[in-house]
Amino acid sequence: MRTLAIYRVMTLLATPLACLLLKFRCVKGKEDPLRLDERKGIAQFSRPPGPLGWLHAASVGEAQSALVLINRLLEEYPGLQILVTTGTVTSAGYLEERLPSGAFHQYLPLDCPHWVSRFLAHWNPDIAFWMESEFWPNLVTETVQRNIPAVLVNARMSASAFRAWQRLRGIAFRLVSGFEICLAQNEQQADRLRKLGANNVLSLGNIKYSAEPLGFDAARLESLQNDIGGRSVFVAASTHAGEEVMVSNAHTALLSQVPDLLTIIVPRHPGRALQIQTELARRGHQCVRRSTGEKITTDTTIYIADTLGELGLFYRLSRIAFIGGSMARHGGHNPLEAAQLGCAIVQGPDMSNFQGVADALLADGGAVTVHNAKDLATDVGQMFEDRDLWLERIEAAEMVAGSNSDVIDRVCDVIKPIVMSALRNEIDADA
Repeated sequence: MRTLAIYRVMTLLATPLACLLLKFRCVKGKEDPLRLDERKGIAQFSRPPGPLGWLHAASVGEAQSALVLINRLLEEYPGLQILVTTGTVTSAGYLEERLPSGAFHQYLPLDCPHWVSRFLAHWNPDIAFWMESEFWPNLVTETVQRNIPAVLVNARMSASAFRAWQRLRGIAFRLVSGFEICLAQNEQQADRLRKLGANNVLSLGNIKYSAEPLGFDAARLESLQNDIGGRSVFVAASTHAGEEVMVSNAHTALLSQVPDLLTIIVPRHPGRALQIQTELARRGHQCVRRSTGEKITTDTTIYIADTLGELGLFYRLSRIAFIGGSMARHGGHNPLEAAQLGCAIVQGPDMSNFQGVADALLADGGAVTVHNAKDLATDVGQMFEDRDLWLERIEAAEMVAGSNSDVIDRVCDVIKPIVMSALRNEIDADA
């Protein structure tokens, strides 16, 4: 309690610094200058009448997971509208094209007490859904104090985050115990939440199993297929710094075995694309960046896909995918997206963000772990040489992806009493 009070006072005093931080982030392109007021809890428009749910998804990954839940909530509860908050420009752009009718986006305010109060007072949601693991102390505690039922969905907490919250056990208890129910991705995550003091914790599986396959533009796919022709294609998806060089080294090693190879690199942060191109060009690669509009030619060895929202396109082009973030100690990215689209999966040793999924893929033969460029080249080369091995891995990955597609059904069944109660309260208040 005392630590939480100290945090509140510190964030109150830091409000002027938060204003400066927002301006600095604008200069860096990390904030939308036209919507900066939202980060201070100032809404762009009025609260819609009727029942309102609020769902918070920190960034693109959480937003992707959230869409399947948003769609189900809107289907099952007629008249409900959903405010969706995120904290990044990329997630806002992602949701702008994908939110269904009845859902709308605003940026989450920074965790300054006055800004949080202004946000909650304006929107006054009837129920709150928090995706995965982003806990802002002022926002969570004031949500609970306002008697807004809160549900933690698809909860996960890395080992390092768990250790950090254990050192702040008092704050952690106040935060996690405020949720009506916590739905964890797996039993390990559920156990961590229980140890921090969470109530009513269930392990229902990862909601990402229920997500729709990544979309694509058919005309763009056809155009790329025409440019590539009959070349062999390998994709490295959502890569981080250091992984692009490793992938390029694997590409070089594969050329004696697969001389027509085209490697597609999809960086997690497209803003790094020019830096990646410069580095790989120094290593002798003929690189093309998608954002320039330049076409793939027979001389192109590495295609840098520095656009947003097109990963489904590149998985469909390749059918062999390296999952980025798994070699660079970022916990890996979602392998289910590749598995759903029929890719054999190669991943690095750190898949802690998706450990349950990664373990299932490894156990069933849909994925293999590599530790360096040599391993990567060896494994990808084996699949190019042995079509039966490649098809077996694809089939295994697809089986894992489809095995738990009903996670969203289990989630919706469990939260139904909480949602119904919250919406009845709103209807009674309007009566």
